Amino acid sequence: MSLPDNTGRTESHAITDGSDTRLGRGFADDIEAHPGKNGVLLLGNGRDAFVARAALAELAERSIDLQYYMFHHDTVGNLLLNKVLEAADRDVRIRMLIDDIYGNVDEDDWVALDAHPNIEVRFFNPWVRGKSRTLQYITRLKDINYRMHVKTYTVDNQATILGGRNIGNEYFEADPELSFSDLDAMAVGPVVQEVEAEFDEYWNSEYSYPAATLIRQGAREELDQLRSGREAFFDANSTSAYLQALRDSPLANGLRDNTVELRWAEAKIIHDSSEKKAWQEELLISQLAPYITGAKTDVVIVSPYFVPGKAATDALCKLSRGGVRVRVLTNSLVSNDVAAVHAGYSKYREPLLRCGVELYELNEQLKVREQKIFTWLPGLSKSSLHAKTMAFDREIMFVGSFNFDQRSLHINNEIGLLFEDALTAGNATDNFDRNIEDVAFRVTLETHDSGKESLQWIGREGGQKVVFDSEPYAGFWLKAAVAVMRLLPIESQL
Repeated sequence: MSLPDNTGRTESHAITDGSDTRLGRGFADDIEAHPGKNGVLLLGNGRDAFVARAALAELAERSIDLQYYMFHHDTVGNLLLNKVLEAADRDVRIRMLIDDIYGNVDEDDWVALDAHPNIEVRFFNPWVRGKSRTLQYITRLKDINYRMHVKTYTVDNQATILGGRNIGNEYFEADPELSFSDLDAMAVGPVVQEVEAEFDEYWNSEYSYPAATLIRQGAREELDQLRSGREAFFDANSTSAYLQALRDSPLANGLRDNTVELRWAEAKIIHDSSEKKAWQEELLISQLAPYITGAKTDVVIVSPYFVPGKAATDALCKLSRGGVRVRVLTNSLVSNDVAAVHAGYSKYREPLLRCGVELYELNEQLKVREQKIFTWLPGLSKSSLHAKTMAFDREIMFVGSFNFDQRSLHINNEIGLLFEDALTAGNATDNFDRNIEDVAFRVTLETHDSGKESLQWIGREGGQKVVFDSEPYAGFWLKAAVAVMRLLPIESQL
């Protein structure tokens, strides 16, 4: 059981200069006025996050490079693909790099897109086609366990979007049943070239397989059929809230007429090497750790999956004991979409609480959309937390794909943006403290007269204080399943 030979893949690289494009000309004056700095716009609202991507695709003249862990062919995915296809028809070069975590899903669509002369699709670390995935879990686990969790979207080497969002309805407030509260950052300036360098590394990696090599060569007829389907879908959704937002959004109009207000700051990209499974020393966390351990006053961590492990627990406790206020927001058992992750996290609650770290867990029951954690994170209605962000000393922010768990630390490939902006980081910290009790339970460790300790969850609902002595709103069987999973030796995979 083996993958096809990939030595014949063709190397390609980001365009070297997009300054003469519409985007390049539009941002030129601001970039010149802020030498060495980067313009950053945080995208907390899901609709704005879609609008930014679609508007950039409309403005593209030379290239679009997309790198995603998941790309669903649902409403949002199809609308965005339509914009990308339109760009390709304008002779814009499109490179699409998709992790193959869901191999075989929407394969015909990817092959059809790849048939376009200006589009190339590649799959990162793919499954062997035509073979049982169950069998591959047994025979190829070490290989397929390694996933590209990166999410970037770069246009004309002039503007990039990266962060926590995959492409799918649930990440952009288009799914009435589930909405992930997430965060991206759009950036212009030197960091765009850093993102493109990362993209080129992954694109040209031996782990990236062209669709034509992995699956089959697409035919023009397949592309025509796909185009017809996309056009029909687009026409059927021409009055959708998303397309209306694209037409009317202040953000979209701001991108078109170069009036978007950006925060200008020192910034850099940190990321894992595409060879992460071979080069364990080249880890994103090694670049991020100095900002965590070097904090003097405040650390705020927002991570949907939080399984710190002993080393990070010790580091956070050392900070807390040294007078640094450390706050962590993660999902509760009920809001977490991966119960096993909660089992891994729950082992570290007591040690963290004993040393003074503040723990908060999302209250999934709250349905009030105007309640926010930060001003740039949306209300958490019918939501699961998916944003991955941190603030250090009210001066530095991190936004990226990195979960504070063992998979992100040691297995998956991740990326993030670090930028120094006291106004943004200070406001983020203040808004966290101001609003956190409205959206999350504070987890506390109570000591009884007998000396026994027990956890409590304290929150507010309807303006009233609520207290739980066990995992809030979790049923018996869910709690039992987590209790069993805590006994399993699976933490390294969480």
